[in-house]
Amino acid sequence: MAKLISILDNDFYKFTMQYAVVKLFPKAKAKYQFINRGEHKFPAGFDIQLRKAIDDMALLKLTRSEKEFFSQTCPYIDPTYFDFLQGYRYDPDEVVVQQNGNEVTVKIEGYWYRTILWEVPILSLISELYYETTGAIRASDEEVIRIVENKMSKYDKLDITIADFGTRRRHSYDVHDLVINTLKKHQSTTFIGTSNVHLAMKYKTKPIGTHAHEWFMFHAAKYGYKMANLLGLENWANVYRGDLGIALSDTYTTEVFFKQFDKKLTKLFDGVRHDSGDAIVFAEKTIDHYVSKGIDPLSKTIVFSDGLDYNKVEKIVKYCSNKIGHSFGIGTDFTNDVGLERMNIVLKMTEALPDEGEWTPVIKLSDEPFKHTGDLAEIEMAKKYLQIDEHA
Repeated sequence: MAKLISILDNDFYKFTMQYAVVKLFPKAKAKYQFINRGEHKFPAGFDIQLRKAIDDMALLKLTRSEKEFFSQTCPYIDPTYFDFLQGYRYDPDEVVVQQNGNEVTVKIEGYWYRTILWEVPILSLISELYYETTGAIRASDEEVIRIVENKMSKYDKLDITIADFGTRRRHSYDVHDLVINTLKKHQSTTFIGTSNVHLAMKYKTKPIGTHAHEWFMFHAAKYGYKMANLLGLENWANVYRGDLGIALSDTYTTEVFFKQFDKKLTKLFDGVRHDSGDAIVFAEKTIDHYVSKGIDPLSKTIVFSDGLDYNKVEKIVKYCSNKIGHSFGIGTDFTNDVGLERMNIVLKMTEALPDEGEWTPVIKLSDEPFKHTGDLAEIEMAKKYLQIDEHA
């Protein structure tokens, strides 16, 4: 049965954000909710098995060797954080799981510095349990290895760098472990790391990541939509002082982001991450933005991470070559290419309670309208306030 074996079996940016939240917003609270985008049908009793797996997470704790690896890998994080993480325990009472027919709901509520770690592990448990409980038979280990090797042989010819971003919607821990083992053994310099801290430690590679949409969603709740990107990045820079310098661009659409990405931040951050919308259009806008600020685009990097496969990556490389730096985060195309339908599930922050104030709905305005999340009335209000015309 699916279960986590390490507290570090999570995305790197969850820990980097947790550190920033502990430093800047220790009294803030948050609510999250599971969104079944793919409308997957869950079998009877799924909620019971998921509840058991979540309850078991209360037993996870940072080991001495994990603490040593994490602190040595991230010297820009204060030692006090690793002491905090060593004492951190998941509290299953923060999570409510319910099932009605073949629909499952998951809701999370509590202090933001605590609840921030739930999202990725719960999604990976839902995915693994779904395949277990539906009796789906995946490709053999040998076939998974062959698939990964074939993809990497093609990627090698593009002369690029790639990281694994596939924890949240992986087929299973075993497949994820097999994929990273195969990537690590592959004889090239294409693979540079993984977002999964546990597997980065196990296979002696680099943990990759910076921050996620919820960082900016909270800042909108605290400071307003027009200041969310700017103050979110200012606060990030104040915590990390130049490290972890890839800025996420599409919490409130790319157009709005570049309006708030002023010259100071544009020069300070190493690059931006693309996570929704047309990748080539985004690259064009990014290049234009750097040129308008008097910055050589080749001195900056776009990290592409939106549902990538080889064909998409090849198209992006052809456009970006000799125009702007580029790197890639590959998710489910690595960790859930096993001959089965891939899950389309997310778990998003829905409300935030800043240090002072009241519970405030939070939303995400993706560059793809069907990826918007949050209260519909709040979404329409924010689009009017930010002057977003999706029909333009």
